[in-house]
Amino acid sequence: MPQPLVSIVIPFKNTDTFINECIRSILNQTYRNWEAIFVDDNSKDKSYRIVENYRKSDSRIKLYRNNGNGIIEALKTAYKHSNGSYITRMDSDDLMIPIRLETMAMSLENKGKKHLAVGQVKYFRADGLSDGFARYEEWLNKLTVKGNNYSEIYKECVIPSPCWMLHREDFDACGGFNSETYPEDYDLAFRFYKAEYKCIPCDKVLLHWRDYSTRTSRTHKHYAENSFLDIKVDYFLELNYDTSRPLAIWGAGKKGKTLAKILLKKNIPFYWICDNPKKIGKHIYDQKLFNFDYLAELNNPQSIVTVANTKAQEEIINYFETQKMKSMIDYFFFC
Repeated sequence: MPQPLVSIVIPFKNTDTFINECIRSILNQTYRNWEAIFVDDNSKDKSYRIVENYRKSDSRIKLYRNNGNGIIEALKTAYKHSNGSYITRMDSDDLMIPIRLETMAMSLENKGKKHLAVGQVKYFRADGLSDGFARYEEWLNKLTVKGNNYSEIYKECVIPSPCWMLHREDFDACGGFNSETYPEDYDLAFRFYKAEYKCIPCDKVLLHWRDYSTRTSRTHKHYAENSFLDIKVDYFLELNYDTSRPLAIWGAGKKGKTLAKILLKKNIPFYWICDNPKKIGKHIYDQKLFNFDYLAELNNPQSIVTVANTKAQEEIINYFETQKMKSMIDYFFFC
């Protein structure tokens, strides 16, 4: 039985330092029936020429210029030229493990439609990883090994953008690359969640994820922290917010204040609670701050937690559990 064709969508811009390694990692895949669709997003370096040389020697490699500007337009351009039964994305500075395509394609073949294949990731950086990226890697892989990625989707992006695969029909059904919302990878993860595609558990590292100081996700305004909060709020209000229940914000730090401003702008009523004695009883943005005990006075509330401290989060979770409150129904961690 022939292998289904896998389309690998790869936008790139000024990555001539890394793109050779990326392409070689694709050529080394144990799964052979793939097409790699590279789209140049107005590069100024030698990236296009490098890909063109590979294209001349392997017909599975396709190369196009971006029809517009930016990563979303590049993704659209690539997808327009794709033909695969399965769709996946790759970044031009990362590396596939040789079994990545085989593992994901076989998982989808076994599970069928309405499923999302994901894989564990390993960050790497020439001068060493920061603690933040190491913690993110550990957190993400703990979710992936059980396939419960959506359970903490409001914390961070739970689907690594260069390490997912799904049926073409499912990809089209959830809007594919047609959304104009940034961050585009986080928006797509939320649309997978909205469509209720089940994540297939994976206990293998399938991608080596490169970090460096000039990565787009580190430098572009579309990937700023405020953008992440905006997208979290929009999807929370659409998918999880119960208008019949009072809403409480936990925490009045920088993220809590930003969240409050977003909700006020959208005319969403909320109660604001914290444990800072200097803020309790005061008003911020004309909203009174209450002690954490005030939550007990609210009738069946939903809570958004913006408290980042790990120990404090554990204490908050313990409190919710004593109240028999459930994650992703009664409370949501936004950090």
